[in-house]
Amino acid sequence: MCSVMLTSGESVGVNYSAVFFCDLGMCLKEASRLQKRNLFSDTLAGGILSRFAFPPAAADGLGSIAIDATQLNMSVTDPTAWATAMNNLGMVPVGLPGQQLVSDSICVPGFDPGLNMMTGITPINPMIPGLGLVPPPPPTEVAVVKEIIHCKSCTLFPQNPNLPPPSTRERPPGCKTVFVGGLPENATEEIIQEVFEQCGDITAIRKSKKNFCHIRFAEEFMVDKAIYLSGYRMRLGSSTDKKDSGRLHVDFAQARDDFYEWECKQRMRAREERHRRKLEEDRLRPPSPPPIMHYSEHEAALLAEKLKDDSKFSEAITVLLSWIERGEVNRRSANHFYSMVQSANSHVRRLMNEKATHEQEMEEAKENFKNALTGILTQFEQIVAVFNASTRQKAWDHFSKAQRKNIDIWRKHSEELRNAQSEQLMGIRREEEMEMSDDENCDSPTKKMRVDESALAAQAYALKEENDSLRWQLDAYRNEVELLKQEKEQLFRTEENLTKDQQVQFLQQTMQGMQQQLLTIQEELNNKKSELEQAKEEQSHTQALLKVLQEQLKGTKELVETNGHSHEDTNEINVLTVALVNQDRENNTEKRSQGLKSEKEALLIGIISTFLHVHPFGANIEYLWSYMQQLDSKISANEIEMLLMRLPRMFKQEFTGVGATLEKRWKLCAFEGIKTT
Repeated sequence: MCSVMLTSGESVGVNYSAVFFCDLGMCLKEASRLQKRNLFSDTLAGGILSRFAFPPAAADGLGSIAIDATQLNMSVTDPTAWATAMNNLGMVPVGLPGQQLVSDSICVPGFDPGLNMMTGITPINPMIPGLGLVPPPPPTEVAVVKEIIHCKSCTLFPQNPNLPPPSTRERPPGCKTVFVGGLPENATEEIIQEVFEQCGDITAIRKSKKNFCHIRFAEEFMVDKAIYLSGYRMRLGSSTDKKDSGRLHVDFAQARDDFYEWECKQRMRAREERHRRKLEEDRLRPPSPPPIMHYSEHEAALLAEKLKDDSKFSEAITVLLSWIERGEVNRRSANHFYSMVQSANSHVRRLMNEKATHEQEMEEAKENFKNALTGILTQFEQIVAVFNASTRQKAWDHFSKAQRKNIDIWRKHSEELRNAQSEQLMGIRREEEMEMSDDENCDSPTKKMRVDESALAAQAYALKEENDSLRWQLDAYRNEVELLKQEKEQLFRTEENLTKDQQVQFLQQTMQGMQQQLLTIQEELNNKKSELEQAKEEQSHTQALLKVLQEQLKGTKELVETNGHSHEDTNEINVLTVALVNQDRENNTEKRSQGLKSEKEALLIGIISTFLHVHPFGANIEYLWSYMQQLDSKISANEIEMLLMRLPRMFKQEFTGVGATLEKRWKLCAFEGIKTT
């Protein structure tokens, strides 16, 4: 105990070895207590507040202590005592002149003033966020603004903040390896290590020749720091060459070593969890039964009292059984054991009474259940009646198809539930009847002859309900069978119809194709036949003309040789031969230009003439056929060409071009023929 003398002359005893406070609040409370008792000077208060490095207002807000500096106007009379007090409180004396007034032997042993408290206790920082003296950290939802990162051999420029963040794949379990793509071509392994060493310790770098690499870190949290660099543009030095810049893409990578380490950690945690559960089970395991005491007269008397108590009977009967099995029964203890066995026998009566009460409760519960089931069954009957009424013709016609389908489904479902409930109720009644019959068999023959009318009525009602339920089940099964048959027939018919329709369509399409092919072949054959006949006729005419000309030439030669005719006679002969040839040609053209066979040909000639009139330089047969095919898809190019050849006075054929560009064109010459005639 030390005695401290103040200016007022009051002596106060303070046990400084006991007054030692480890946190700021307790120290301020102690200062407030001393101030209220007028034992605290302004110099001491200022020292405390300056020692904890915040103003008096902050101290007031923290500890809810109001220290007014104007009221602390007392001076220190005993500097040694106050220095000792401040040292014991864990503070360097502030505001006192000179060096430390008290040696370390007087203060708390081993105290370091630079730590603000005793050795071995962590110093308290009053500026932690929990005390409200510093602003709270910014919320995590605020977007992080990336800045330029300068390294020795390169510079990292962040991407545009308006752009979306780079995408990453799903993180593999235990991922410690990252994939880094988009590296500059001139980036070396040393530069990569220099950039990514800022994220943490690197265990391995595998660099590829295609401007990407894999980096494995020592811990998993370092991967998140490396992902932060994704999107940065990397530039080597101050070079602007394309090979010295690239946009980094950092993503999670799958590595077998990472997965193996993660599996090892998971197995270790599983072992720890199993060990913890085993300890928990051992702790929660019920204790082993207490050891059974040895027999004595005193213990036997206590056990006899326990056997009479219902709550302790099970524990006492086990002790009695173990004593009897041990062989504790002898002539001296036989009376004690007999009394305990007698009390165990008396417990049988209590058990039977308890069983009777439980049976009565069970019967009441059964009766309540049966009544509730009967009510449910009646309600099911009413619901089924509603569905049956709605399926009649008067109401059924007014429902839509979807409504009818839903009503039918609901009706079937309610009928199934109704039948199930009725079967359950009938089973309960059968059990009751069987119990009643067993009771009757146990009774005397005279009781068998007496049949209660109420039992017969109940049995008749039960049989009637069973008959109704069976009839309803039969009707439901019939309806279901009919519906299934109809559905199967409809499905079978629809499938058959679909297959038949498809086959018929395929056959019709093939027949149409074959007919078109036959028609085209027939037209081509007819055209070829007509061409062959015309060629044969022309050949015969030319041969006859050649023979006639040869005979005429022979005759003229003979006449010239014999008679020596003049030159005029030979000219007359040549004129006659030319006239004969022209006459033959005209006859051939007249044969070709036979009359029109049908109205269709006349229509075709009119259309062709209008088409060729629009094309004064002529058109080839393919162009003309493509135009005519839009009007008549069955017409062929050969048919059009034969029609044009049959009318040489209306249409003529000309050859244009040379060599490979040679082309046959048809022109309309009807106007020229009219002018000449």
